[in-house]
Amino acid sequence: MSDIALLTEAGYLTIKAPEPGETFLLDYPNLEVRRSMALLYTEQLLKGKVPGQVGAGPIVEALSADSLEFVFFVLNQFFLAIDYQKYRVKDEATLRAYVQVYFAVAGLEVEAEPEDDRRNELKVKVGGREWIFDFRIVKALKDASEHNVDADDHMEKTYPIDQDDRRDLRKVRLVFSTGARQFVQWLED
Repeated sequence: MSDIALLTEAGYLTIKAPEPGETFLLDYPNLEVRRSMALLYTEQLLKGKVPGQVGAGPIVEALSADSLEFVFFVLNQFFLAIDYQKYRVKDEATLRAYVQVYFAVAGLEVEAEPEDDRRNELKVKVGGREWIFDFRIVKALKDASEHNVDADDHMEKTYPIDQDDRRDLRKVRLVFSTGARQFVQWLED
């Protein structure tokens, strides 16, 4: 029996929607299962530890406090603790997936762009605030001063958001250096 079949039969995955042909979209049935699976993935990424053990625990607090510097710091603590020999960040999709798993462990509602979309964005809700993170990678950058985010390079995707919610929306581009193994810069739209 395949892993997917076993997880589906055991109730850890459920069919969300049929796709054209004989393909089905699978997802976790509820937040508790999503969080438990994310915790398993995170323990693999962090060599058996959980985010709090590597100084990367308070992501919900950072997002709630509306402090971009605090978010930046906490995400870097998480990425510096990842077993980089096994789980190297190779591209924006991998980067986004690692952040998505970390947010899921924290119990946050996270929405990622579909895999066939070329954008590498995550949308996360914390209380009454929404954050949209766009991820970019620069190669071999060792120092944040070596690269500047182009302020004219605006985020491509616009999400449908009620007019009342606009005041609580933060759009942030995070630049990750594969050389430094951490985020080195951010730009808020």
